[in-house]
Amino acid sequence: MATTSSDRERTTAAAGDGAASGTEPRGVADGAESEPRPTAASRKAAAKGAPRAAKKTSAKKAASKSASKSASKSAARKRAADPEVEGADDGEPSSDGGSGTALVIVESPAKAKTIGKYLGRGYRVKATVGHVRDLPEKKLGIDIANGFEPEYVTIEGKEKTLAELKSAAKDSREIFIATDPDREGEAIGWHVAGQIRRKGGAPIRRVLFHEITKDAVRQALEHAGEIDEKKVEAQQARRVLDRLVGYKASPLLWKTVKKGLSAGRVQTVALRLLVEREREIRAFRPVEYWTIEALLEHEGQQFTAKLHHVDGKKPEIGNEAGASAILADLRGRSTFPVTDVKRRERRKNPAAPFTTSTLQQEAAKKLGFGSKRTMRLAQDLYEGIELGKEEGGVGLITYMRTDSTRVAESAAGQARDYLRTLFGADFLAGAPQLYGKAGSANTQDAHEGVRPTDPTRRPDAVKRYLKEDQFKLYDLIWKRFMASQMAPAVFDTTTVDFDMPGAPSVTAEPQRYLFRSTGSVVKFQGFLVLYKETREEGDAKALEDEQALPAVDVGENVPVRSITPSQHFTEPPPRYSEASLVKELERLGIGRPSTYASIISTLVDRRYAQLEQRRFFPTELGESVEKVMVKQFPEIFDVRFTSQMEGELDRVEEGEVGWRTVLEEFYSPFEHSLAHVNVDALIGEAHDLSKLADERCPDCGGRLVAKGGFFGPFVACENHPKACKYTRPLKGERKPAEPTDYKCQECGAPMLKRQGRAGEFLGCSRFPKCRGTRSMPTGVLCPKDGGEIAERRSKKRGKAFYGCENYPECDFVCWDKPVREVCAECGYVGAEAKSNKTRGAYRKCLKCGNEWDVPEEAEPVSEAVAV
Repeated sequence: MATTSSDRERTTAAAGDGAASGTEPRGVADGAESEPRPTAASRKAAAKGAPRAAKKTSAKKAASKSASKSASKSAARKRAADPEVEGADDGEPSSDGGSGTALVIVESPAKAKTIGKYLGRGYRVKATVGHVRDLPEKKLGIDIANGFEPEYVTIEGKEKTLAELKSAAKDSREIFIATDPDREGEAIGWHVAGQIRRKGGAPIRRVLFHEITKDAVRQALEHAGEIDEKKVEAQQARRVLDRLVGYKASPLLWKTVKKGLSAGRVQTVALRLLVEREREIRAFRPVEYWTIEALLEHEGQQFTAKLHHVDGKKPEIGNEAGASAILADLRGRSTFPVTDVKRRERRKNPAAPFTTSTLQQEAAKKLGFGSKRTMRLAQDLYEGIELGKEEGGVGLITYMRTDSTRVAESAAGQARDYLRTLFGADFLAGAPQLYGKAGSANTQDAHEGVRPTDPTRRPDAVKRYLKEDQFKLYDLIWKRFMASQMAPAVFDTTTVDFDMPGAPSVTAEPQRYLFRSTGSVVKFQGFLVLYKETREEGDAKALEDEQALPAVDVGENVPVRSITPSQHFTEPPPRYSEASLVKELERLGIGRPSTYASIISTLVDRRYAQLEQRRFFPTELGESVEKVMVKQFPEIFDVRFTSQMEGELDRVEEGEVGWRTVLEEFYSPFEHSLAHVNVDALIGEAHDLSKLADERCPDCGGRLVAKGGFFGPFVACENHPKACKYTRPLKGERKPAEPTDYKCQECGAPMLKRQGRAGEFLGCSRFPKCRGTRSMPTGVLCPKDGGEIAERRSKKRGKAFYGCENYPECDFVCWDKPVREVCAECGYVGAEAKSNKTRGAYRKCLKCGNEWDVPEEAEPVSEAVAV
């Protein structure tokens, strides 16, 4: 069955769907209702019993007062606990039975709670908790012949939510749809409006909350408009597209790769990027090259200069012999002559405020947050954080799904005023920086960039109210935005050339060698006093990271301490990290800001890719899926086509083309590809069947062939099913279990090494009577309690890690594989096998943390030549 998830996951606070706690109707005033006039006898009797009645009345009043007080406390507790509440008490009286109040409908309970406090008792705020209507799960739900008309049904479990919204709408004087201000939020609002609208009912208007602050919320209500039908149609077109691809293409994966797999229109293109990068890496053949660097010293300051030219051309040193020849030519030199000095001033401007994409990239590089985690935290900050009794719930940042960098003039002015008090006028930009991507086709310019709602609210001031991760992300967003309004950093950059001849030769003219040294010094910090972007592998070197050079003049001779040749090999392009994948998706126009996190998490959740050391590695399953999908649908899962489709959806939103037209143009070639499927050829594309030609059926001697079935591909006799019944799994007969010395923790019986979907594991030999299992041990003992360390995988992302077998009693974990190596410091047998590009392979002791390098075998490097 095709996946029916939305283009992105709505990250909302967990809450029940219970009804909002409404205020009780106001009671009738005492004595207001008319009674029959009393007679003289009754007045006498009443006077006689007055003292006793007075006592009873007094007791009743006390009880009533107590009950009223108790009920008030109970109602208050209920209102505090319920996320879908009426506005907080602001001194305004509530209306009888809810009539005369306005209904505000948002997506998340957290946002409902924050907005409810701002609006007061004249408003009731309720949450949809994400989508309420969608295509049906168990059928296509699209009438292709009738212009791709979608069939929407209430999502299972949302019946109660819709019933409550309908009930609340009946008693309301007006209704505001305030779902998130993007395409998907517009579609959710459209579905809700369609369900609660009734003839003669309250008017329904659309409200956009770009930030959740008291002033912004009230201003948004004053400027309420209508639901944008074109935006709804664009989202509807995307949903129908995704359903058609998923529902029609997924069965093909079941027959050719594995039962239960799912094909996604955009996710498959992202997977294609990962797989094609992996193929580039495998096909890459490293080429040896050498560089030569001189270490110089002037007035006690050391700096380096690299060989830049040989006889006016870029040096091409392909082996050690070539490097040694240059060193021999320079051996007699004790100084380098300064032949040219260039000095100039350079300015570096601050980066613009975050978009969704750049926020995810920087959070991945600087904080190590995955895209999904970043967006969940940003949602929390946008919807509102409780900042004590005085301020209550406050949205700390603007809406986080945007591809615009635009800044409101009022926000820029407020930031500049605050920066002036923090750093002085010299650190301000010459004028307010409003940014924005004028003319960009993909910009949702109704949104601003991601920024703090109040620039004067420093991260340190709200740190005590935030969780650790929330604080880190708010700190990042605040600093980036404030830095965007600051003056450029100013650098003095210097380039020094040392041009000299080599040793004289009898047979030929001496070669000329040009060594060049570059450096920069910060002259004025500007925005760097507050914020500095993070670099990762493959990024260019920043100006502030250049070496500082001493002051030298043309004609000076600078002493040389050493000349060092270094061996290198050309490297393949790096695997994608989360940050670089998001950057590439944005560059290619694949998906939109709201979809990046779900694209990445889907690839990992479906086990199409794994994250190891923050880099994506496509799995064998992922590569098989990519081969089948791209082979059968080369145009549909093409990068350019996917980007163009995003452009078409933008055109639908702008009203330039109809959504049905876009679907018709897409479906015709897609239907043609579906009608011409060669399952056997696709199985051969997805799996290595080279050995199958040499095998014969053990039952009748016939040839073995690969076939596609409902439960996935399998191998069968060519005479199957009429004359022979032989079949087996595609990857061969299941490997028999191997005995081990380990005992089952459940029953004490010996354990067997078995093969599962995620690799090898230990299982009880008494299975199925005993179902005891264990992860495969590594042979290294836990430094905490002596238990054996075994490989495990996280449930959500399938990421491999290593933990003690005595979990949860012991919480020891490590991310790199433990190996049995002895630490020279403490003698412990056990270390993590670590590696990085800068240092190479090294070990870190599990017990004391001591680190030591692992000698590289195949990289001989000549010794430095002292001169």
